[in-house]
Amino acid sequence: MEITYIDRRSGEKCVEKVYGHKALSLLYGDGFFRRLFSMAVLPIIAHVPLFSHFYGFLQKRAASAKKIAPFIQAYGIDESEFVETHFSSFNDFFIRKLKAEKRPINSDPSVLSMPADGRYLVYPQFGQFVVKGQEFSIQQFLGNISLASHFSEGSMAIVRLCPTDYHRFHFPCDGVPSQARLINGPLYSVNPIALKRRLAILAENKRMITEIETKEFGTILYVEIGATSVGSIQQTYTSEFPVKKGDEKGFFEFGGSCIALLFEKNRVVFDADLIANTQNGLETRANFGESFARKAP
Repeated sequence: MEITYIDRRSGEKCVEKVYGHKALSLLYGDGFFRRLFSMAVLPIIAHVPLFSHFYGFLQKRAASAKKIAPFIQAYGIDESEFVETHFSSFNDFFIRKLKAEKRPINSDPSVLSMPADGRYLVYPQFGQFVVKGQEFSIQQFLGNISLASHFSEGSMAIVRLCPTDYHRFHFPCDGVPSQARLINGPLYSVNPIALKRRLAILAENKRMITEIETKEFGTILYVEIGATSVGSIQQTYTSEFPVKKGDEKGFFEFGGSCIALLFEKNRVVFDADLIANTQNGLETRANFGESFARKAP
């Protein structure tokens, strides 16, 4: 159940150090007894919000701060990037801010900058969005027939954030965002171990959808997807007011999570390395602010 990805900076294939690997393996792994356990326990964990909310509550308690130093050491997190180095709880550390100079924003208006630190997959056409024989339902994902029809021939980028990542997310370009629309749902894991077993998780989990009207890229759909142990999705922007590329949109409280960006047909061209890695079945680890697509000619 090893998870591999390409580190964009080095170009090397890396093995991910998974936080909570044993629990993920137990709930989403193969084997008769694991599947039996999963059938009994997973629906409770995913469909009862109290579980994730309670776990998130524990991460906000002062006692949880003792986990921060061992966590930083175990996962090699660079403390020099932090705006602040003192945290009142593990969740306080989890939603930390980073120094602006550590995440420079690509200033070219024809280029989309990555909205978050994470692992990227890109799909130039929705017809290509089939993994292990599982098809993705855009209508189920968006919960809106009109939007689904409008974007049905478009493209998509998916960003998976691990618990080890910086968990604030940002706007990829200038634009005017709508109010975020909530679609309630369960909280399954969005780890590749879980998605390999059932891709439909992306279209079932709790999610928030924002429409962004832009000059260069048409209408963009920005979707935050909750996951197991995510306390909440917090929006920090003001709807219906112009935003600049790199402005903060919000943050995920404790837990792994995911972002999807949907684009209209023939609006964007994804960076070649991201396309190649996705076609090879590999995520690309990259940082907020870097280029991931440009305006289609």
